[in-house]
Amino acid sequence: MASLPEPLAGFAADKPIDLSSKDVQERLSRSAVPAFFKLAEAWHLRDESARQLLGGVSNGVFYQLKRGSKKSLDQDKLTRISLLLGIFKALNILYSRKLADAWISLDNSNPMFGGEPPLTYLVKGGVPAFIRVRQLLDARRGAR
Repeated sequence: MASLPEPLAGFAADKPIDLSSKDVQERLSRSAVPAFFKLAEAWHLRDESARQLLGGVSNGVFYQLKRGSKKSLDQDKLTRISLLLGIFKALNILYSRKLADAWISLDNSNPMFGGEPPLTYLVKGGVPAFIRVRQLLDARRGAR
């Protein structure tokens, strides 16, 4: 009996970025930090909420970053910002800018959020919650 050939995946897997590398962290931080603060501004986040989304950074570190410090972020914070930017992008694909920016703070009837705003869910749930919200929004927009 002849065997069937394996189907081609259609893409080649890239080598993952080494987020543990200090050089990579410095390079990515240069764009991640300003992008995060633009997102925080668009979502009208209080500084406390923004700090919590970054994993509970101290006031001192937060305000250094906000003032444009060249401080580099660790792997956890870069991952958090990446996921938040994906959420931001998905919201802006799905909704008008006004609703996309407000969505994070609006009470949400989806059982995932338990009637609370998605922001509350993200703050309480950390990175696993970021991933779930990103998956929810990507599924809504038909992404794979």
